[in-house]
Amino acid sequence: MKTEEFQILAAELARLTPHQRRLLADCLHKIGHIQAVSTLIENRILVTPLCPKCGHNQIARWGSASGLQRYRCCACRVTFNTLSGIPLARLRHKDKWLEYAQQLASGQSVRTSAKVCDMHRNTAFHWRHRFLKLPNEQKATSLVGIAKADETFFLESFKGKKHGMTRPPHKRGGKASKRGLSSEQIPVLIGRDRTGSTSDFVLEKADKEHIGAALKPLLANDAVLCTDSGKALGAAVREIGIVHRPINLAAGIRVVGKIYHVQNVNAYDSHLKEWMRRFHGIATHYLANYLGWRRLIDRVHGSLSPHLVLLAALGMNDAQQLGYVVVNCWSL
Repeated sequence: MKTEEFQILAAELARLTPHQRRLLADCLHKIGHIQAVSTLIENRILVTPLCPKCGHNQIARWGSASGLQRYRCCACRVTFNTLSGIPLARLRHKDKWLEYAQQLASGQSVRTSAKVCDMHRNTAFHWRHRFLKLPNEQKATSLVGIAKADETFFLESFKGKKHGMTRPPHKRGGKASKRGLSSEQIPVLIGRDRTGSTSDFVLEKADKEHIGAALKPLLANDAVLCTDSGKALGAAVREIGIVHRPINLAAGIRVVGKIYHVQNVNAYDSHLKEWMRRFHGIATHYLANYLGWRRLIDRVHGSLSPHLVLLAALGMNDAQQLGYVVVNCWSL
């Protein structure tokens, strides 16, 4: 806008009614959010300048559409934008993305998120799992040094399903019909090392085969794995062939050799369970997404911001990449 035009606009602001001023303030706020989100989105191409179809890194600008820059791959000639190929592609209302990311950063329920962001609760639910799809995949691929592993269990939940249930429905999370572990419990394997790298797996069964299949590609050859005295974990580690330090917690032993323990991973399990209680039962179908959400919170030591949530939802999981984009966009 030219200076003369802006002066005319500014002179007219005094004539606005209080209602019109509120509408104008809301409009400016909306534009500011859209610009902030668009900047974060466009910075993604600086981190991963690859064609989403063929992976070629020679791309060129190719016009714009829906407020986003489009690109063309010089190899396969496909056109795309920065969101192509990720769960946030074609998701509308960019003015609400940061506001919704704030709800995820705060760990709010679907209904609370829907109320704050002025959307239907079904929309808030679908947004949650589109935002969490890529954070679910951002887990450690290797544990080094002294690593720890432990199993934790969640009650199987058919929340949201109308067909295929093998038992009467529970309400508000419910309780298992049997004490202890049973087929009603879904096992989750948690692995951590002393650098804070964390990986988790939703297992079909907590037996040697399934535990071994999850742990084998995760552990370095020279890693030392600490576990409790569980038989399945011990058998899986022996089959993998790495050094194993079992901790007999039932006998009151907490530390072996002053350095081998499972306190770190047990504390993570405890914090995970406590954090999960706010949702009154997690649908087993979406359990992995919630595990990824919790890993994201743990990775920043609880100081999760809407910018970091959105960056993770865009697929930028490396700490240096996150730091680069946040430094360039934080003033927004």
